[in-house]
Amino acid sequence: MEQLQRYLNHSKIDVVFKQNKDDFVVTEIPLYEFSGEGEHLVLKIRKKDLATWDAIEILAKFLNCSSRDFGYAGLKDKNAMTVQSISVHRKYEEKLKSFQHENLKILETTYHNNKIKVGHLKGNKFFIRLKRVGAIEKRKIEEALGLIVTNGIPNYFGFQRFGIDGDNYKKGKDIIDGKLKEKRRNLKQMYINAYQSYLFNSWLSKRIEISKLIEAFEPKEIYQRLNLPLDVVKQMKKQKHPFKLITGDLLSHYPFGKIFTIEDLDEESQKFNDRDRVPTGLLSGKRVKISVDLAYEIEKEFEAHTGEDGARRFAWIFPEDISSNYKEDKNWMELQFYLPKGSYATEVIAEIIH
Repeated sequence: MEQLQRYLNHSKIDVVFKQNKDDFVVTEIPLYEFSGEGEHLVLKIRKKDLATWDAIEILAKFLNCSSRDFGYAGLKDKNAMTVQSISVHRKYEEKLKSFQHENLKILETTYHNNKIKVGHLKGNKFFIRLKRVGAIEKRKIEEALGLIVTNGIPNYFGFQRFGIDGDNYKKGKDIIDGKLKEKRRNLKQMYINAYQSYLFNSWLSKRIEISKLIEAFEPKEIYQRLNLPLDVVKQMKKQKHPFKLITGDLLSHYPFGKIFTIEDLDEESQKFNDRDRVPTGLLSGKRVKISVDLAYEIEKEFEAHTGEDGARRFAWIFPEDISSNYKEDKNWMELQFYLPKGSYATEVIAEIIH
């Protein structure tokens, strides 16, 4: 219980993290091994101070082809050093041998039968350097890392999802409400996706707030305020994990698998604590499964008819291969960890330093 209270209440750690090519390195992990044969040339590239689309446009200009001729699995940060795989037809192989760019390097090449598609990604490995880390901050960071190893973290969308000013979701809502027209399809989709993400984050915050209240109070003291049945709150109180599952939640096998409705709250909460499955949250839209019962009573507050396809997203994730290296002479703490696709390293940092 003492450890859990530290998890719920730990204070801000005053260190410096700057998202740049020296202190933030991302390495993409493909979903599958490339076959080594086929008509598509797979380029393993390393880029710095370039978004994925920037890198593709540089290569397309060099080859005098369309950027649409390239395939990629995921979009990587601009303010970082990133390693990822992209594909293009192998007819360009010879010309690419003379490619040179100060911020973009082709590390190696192979072949594959198919063009790389969005989502063909297992996850990403991260290297992050925190600065101005004294002895007290070091101890607090190590304690926070221990809790992440034990409990995992909320799978919030990172600030990058919401645009430079953080308000893309407002444009998305205005488009849905008919208050704003955006003719450019890619921008319209980006704004609506930001609104879907905002609703998901808001729902996740609500569920975490409920979980913290259940941890902090006895069921009889809190069940009416939560508008939940006393017997359900008692069941939630018994759950080991700090994020409390509720009747009607949609769970997913972890790190991949089918989505299903919770049946036995006690049994499934234990399997969640064992990392065998996780709760999911709603990305509002068409053709998406919604939760039921008590879980839906909360979820429906964050539901919207976005016009886009909806999805379920992990509400919680478990970072893997976590390690830290403290450089006392420089007051640096270097962290390494792996996240499943669609999760944000900046949210791991936020969880550590609050």
